Amino acid sequence: MVEIETRGDLGLKRAKEEEFDLLILDLMLPEVDGFEICRQVREVKNIPIIMVSAKKEDIDKIHGLGMGADDYITKPFSPSEMVARVKAHLARYERLVTATAVKNDLVEIRGIKIDKTARRVWVNGEEKNFTNKEFDLLTFLAENPNHVFTKDELFREIWDMESIGDIATVTVHIKKIREKIEYNTAKPQYIETIWGVGYRFKV
Repeated sequence: MVEIETRGDLGLKRAKEEEFDLLILDLMLPEVDGFEICRQVREVKNIPIIMVSAKKEDIDKIHGLGMGADDYITKPFSPSEMVARVKAHLARYERLVTATAVKNDLVEIRGIKIDKTARRVWVNGEEKNFTNKEFDLLTFLAENPNHVFTKDELFREIWDMESIGDIATVTVHIKKIREKIEYNTAKPQYIETIWGVGYRFKV
């Protein structure tokens, strides 16, 4: 299904708030031009963007592509050319998304996204930095939700050794993780302390 907006500001709003497979932008739009729409959409979405303009100057094409457009078509053009380019970009984007989905192993729970492949963590869309052990501990707990683990069990799992009195290390790492993922560390919503036993990741 094709949706059309003739005003740039309305098109920009819909492009950012709604889900589309591909955008075709005319550069000469009222209120907000195609360049600005492309720039703002590209900041938040990676969908294919094709720019259309009567301007044939290379500088406009370079500017458009520099804003993040995937293609630039000058008027006049045949409908068959536009259809061919749209199909090509949709197919390429689908391959990219599929490859990324297969490649990256993700864990997502209530606003937390853990990319195990890239070893990156986002909390409500904001990326947080974790040390290796913090990342391993968070991932292990998130992949085993609602299971209560003792500090000894966590130490053996993450540090791959017997605790030998070093279970305080687990406590310190839990504290650091909470500071990065919890809205209120005094009332944790993710990693709960089960007094006298250990910790569990609540879903």
